[in-house]
Amino acid sequence: MKHSKIPVAQSIVSLCLSKGITQVVISPGSRNAPLTIEFTKNPTIKSYSIVDERCAAFFGLGIAQQTRKPVALVCTSGSALLNYYPAIAEAFYSDIPLVVISADRPVERIDIGDGQTIRQKNVFENHIMYSANLYSEIVPVETITDKHLLQKIVESRRHNEQEINKALNMAIEHNGPVHINVPFYEPLYEMIEEKTVTPIDIAPRPIEQEITEEELQPFIDIWNATPRKMVLVGVNPPGVLEQEIIAWLGTDPSVIVFTETTSNMEHPHFFTRIDNMIGSLDDEGFKQLQPDILLTFGGMVISKKIKAFLRTYQPKHHWHIDAKKAYDTYFCLNKHFEIEPNAFFSKMMLRVSQGKSDYKLYWLGIRAKRDQLHTSYIEQMPWCDFKAFDHILSSIPDHSMLQIGNSSAVRYAQLFDINKTLQVYCNRGTSGIDGSTSTAIGAAVATELPTTFITGDLSFFYDSNALWNAYIPQDFKIIVINNSGGGIFRILPNRDKNTDNFDTFFETTHQLTAKQLCAMYGVKYLTANNEEECVLAKEALYASNSQPTLLEIFTPRKINDEVLLNYFKHIK
Repeated sequence: MKHSKIPVAQSIVSLCLSKGITQVVISPGSRNAPLTIEFTKNPTIKSYSIVDERCAAFFGLGIAQQTRKPVALVCTSGSALLNYYPAIAEAFYSDIPLVVISADRPVERIDIGDGQTIRQKNVFENHIMYSANLYSEIVPVETITDKHLLQKIVESRRHNEQEINKALNMAIEHNGPVHINVPFYEPLYEMIEEKTVTPIDIAPRPIEQEITEEELQPFIDIWNATPRKMVLVGVNPPGVLEQEIIAWLGTDPSVIVFTETTSNMEHPHFFTRIDNMIGSLDDEGFKQLQPDILLTFGGMVISKKIKAFLRTYQPKHHWHIDAKKAYDTYFCLNKHFEIEPNAFFSKMMLRVSQGKSDYKLYWLGIRAKRDQLHTSYIEQMPWCDFKAFDHILSSIPDHSMLQIGNSSAVRYAQLFDINKTLQVYCNRGTSGIDGSTSTAIGAAVATELPTTFITGDLSFFYDSNALWNAYIPQDFKIIVINNSGGGIFRILPNRDKNTDNFDTFFETTHQLTAKQLCAMYGVKYLTANNEEECVLAKEALYASNSQPTLLEIFTPRKINDEVLLNYFKHIK
């Protein structure tokens, strides 16, 4: 097996392997040649080549989202590195481990007018867990005869190994992105038969999480004395809580559990459609729903309505459970339990009693009425985004993965009782439309589950380079809701849709379709313009798995907002 002649490239790959990092997404370039050689020549490592660095980073994020292990990203110097930033920010806020490894020019070449050279040191400092800035290596140690110079090179190598270890361990220990910046002197492409370094491997340390009975007891006392408790669950991968804990939460009459499409948690008594429940409440209804204790865990919460409710009708106690961080989203956080939710609830469940309360029963009754009104409204509505989502969400095969784009796509999905056998994901760390398609493809590559990706038109066209990808599974499905623009801006409150430039600068109307993109990238193309065509097209979408398939559903641009706003009036 051949290796790069440059020792630091050997050290990086060797330490990645020792820590179980075996997948790398490489964007072609020249300055990163030593890293590319070392990664791709190793048969233990799965290497992907994706030209567009923004797409490459989100593709790697999708893989890490599914494997829950760090994925390495490798790029050349200059602006290539900056294209990683959107995915790095998403990984930072979504607790997804990414290892960004950027090639650089040597330090004396920065800011003197060399091409493809920028200030790469600490470039992601506001959204990174750790930045490792390595030293350049000019020649192999074995050729040095000057003792003073030899000592400097040995110290430089020791520094590099320590920094690489710190960065990789931080990604593993804290589930977040890290950056390793590596300056390389030329020549870049030389190879040798045997490695010249054996770097010191500093093992990652497991994060100790423990809470004593003494620490927990005051909160147990408050819990037992409280008749109205609300558990709000944000983004979670499947399997975060054991079924015994889910059953306990679901059967306590004093506990309401609100989940979202991305919570991946199910019980018949959980409230899965938050906006349906609270979107039409008046002041009296909000006061009846207002909890005394709010217990939260998981990642970002999608529903703006629940945020507005809890900020206005604040609980007496807000406790958040997370081993890493706690956001004061509702402006009333007074306790952060630094422990994994499953460990917390396992202790809590054994020490609390079920409350005597009609809190849950009352709201289950409201839910039943809202469900009936939801169905009756869909039956009478015209062809629109809402109707399209009703069709496609009911068509996704059992036991598959659903990836959802941001903006209106995920918000519409929130209004439906989605198939409980699905695993559901969305980039909610920064809630950006950039990279949703690339993430979905990376996730599909990393799982054996068939994958459907639902997205809006602007998000899809914005990330259309995602299809410039040789790894898309043949059974991958894309559904694009094309309403000729950013339809969500017509729905947002306090927006004047009659301004002269609303269509251009807010809604961004267009006449684009995905047909030509599909032809260019070898994706099978289906289309639907009305309900009858949608019924036929969704059957055709899942009938064949011989190549990736895209279904583009066209909906009328100007009635979607009216249908959605009237929905909340109808279910009141």
